[in-house]
Amino acid sequence: MENLNVENQEMQTPPSNHLAMSIISTILCCNPLGIVSIVYASQVNSKFQAGDYAGAQKASKNAKTWWIVAIVLSFIAVIGYAVFFFAFAGDAFMEEFQREMERQQSLQ
Repeated sequence: MENLNVENQEMQTPPSNHLAMSIISTILCCNPLGIVSIVYASQVNSKFQAGDYAGAQKASKNAKTWWIVAIVLSFIAVIGYAVFFFAFAGDAFMEEFQREMERQQSLQ
């Protein structure tokens, strides 16, 4: 029975560990969620080597899910920040910009 598992494992390719995207999402986007993705990504190869193909697939799926969540939440945060800036700080910024332009014109 054990030989059958080894032969089946040799015929199966290991699932993607998504480690590269996990690291990218950690560095560029959202550290806590990216770290969760890295943890799952690091489990994929070890579970596959131990013969737990279902566990390796689940860890791969979890790693992919977490790096996608990290990137999506980061985009939402950036868009939210931009909306907040233009809604609340935009008027003050434009007033200050206008004053500076008038000051520059009066110096010429």
